[in-house]
Amino acid sequence: MNQYNTIYEAIGGAETVRRMVEAFYPKVQQNELLGPLFPQDIDPVMDKQYQFLTQFLGGPSLYSDAYGHPMMRARHLPFPITPERAEAWLGCMRSALVEIGMPAELRDLLIDRLSGPAHHFVNTPAD
Repeated sequence: MNQYNTIYEAIGGAETVRRMVEAFYPKVQQNELLGPLFPQDIDPVMDKQYQFLTQFLGGPSLYSDAYGHPMMRARHLPFPITPERAEAWLGCMRSALVEIGMPAELRDLLIDRLSGPAHHFVNTPAD
């Protein structure tokens, strides 16, 4: 990542974030732990995730510009997020990153960066 200022730049910017989101959500919808938590119409969720990841990875502040401060833990409180669900979410993301051909070094960096928030959102004891 040396020659880049942000993870967003290192992975290829908007196009790559869009590809990540498009590869990720079908996996989430098919996951028995995660699928039931998401609405049938996944497009608005995908748009928000694209905006959030863009900002989270150092790109333009799309999410904050549209919705204000992310406050992601608070926004996830209505959903029963267990440690298993956090790991399933990360597993779906890892699989999506492999699918889109993300180099291993960047894939590991992204999963590491997303692991903190994923586990921070846990609000329900293990199944």
